[in-house]
Amino acid sequence: MSLQTDIMAAMKDAMRAKDTVALEALRAIKSGILLAQTESGSKEEIAEEDEIKLLQKLVKQRKDSAAIYIEQGRQDLADPELAQVVVIEKFLPAQLSEAEVEAIVKKIIADNGFSGMADMGKVMGIASKDLAGKADGKTISTVVKKSLV
Repeated sequence: MSLQTDIMAAMKDAMRAKDTVALEALRAIKSGILLAQTESGSKEEIAEEDEIKLLQKLVKQRKDSAAIYIEQGRQDLADPELAQVVVIEKFLPAQLSEAEVEAIVKKIIADNGFSGMADMGKVMGIASKDLAGKADGKTISTVVKKSLV
């Protein structure tokens, strides 16, 4: 099944359960999908990799918003954002642990003979491509910095 079909089914379930937080997150996903489809100029479904990028973007937006709310002492506003993150992450592929990311990054560094922070951009380019959808950019960046020191 496509992501759009899954989202519509989940929206129906959320409406029946009167789960407003889940419904808001699912509507954001649906809106993002429709925007991506209209940008490409076709009514066809968007590619799976684009769906993953969209979901990751939505998760990042909510995490950033929650961090700002917490920083300002507004836990009441941060909680719904974090609850939406949980809903959106259900549609993402399983994320790799930091240890798994570290093993992949170390292999990239060893295979290409990279060393030192001067090669960080090169390592990030390869790692980001290899780990697309499997780990977020912040985790990859942290592991690359730690591995190149």
